[in-house]
Amino acid sequence: MAYDLEVKDEANLEIIEAYLYYEEKRIGLGEEFLEHLGTYVDRITANPEHFPQKRKPYREAFIKRFPFVVIYEISKRKVIVYSVFNIWKNPEKKKK
Repeated sequence: MAYDLEVKDEANLEIIEAYLYYEEKRIGLGEEFLEHLGTYVDRITANPEHFPQKRKPYREAFIKRFPFVVIYEISKRKVIVYSVFNIWKNPEKKKK
């Protein structure tokens, strides 16, 4: 049974920024990003403990095709996504 999903506002903004960036690079690439991200979100909600816990209680799912990591926490039967972080950015800006 899949966990419920909560995506924090800041993570939603990061997703929108990434979508707009990729659409600017090539029409349709933003949609590909969203589809790929959606696949990872489905994997996370289906089996949230699959991805490694980097800093307790946060887990990180690295997206293979795009340079992003999904930072989330498991809380009861809910997955809370705090950030969809571009790993090409300064790692000091990564959510703590």
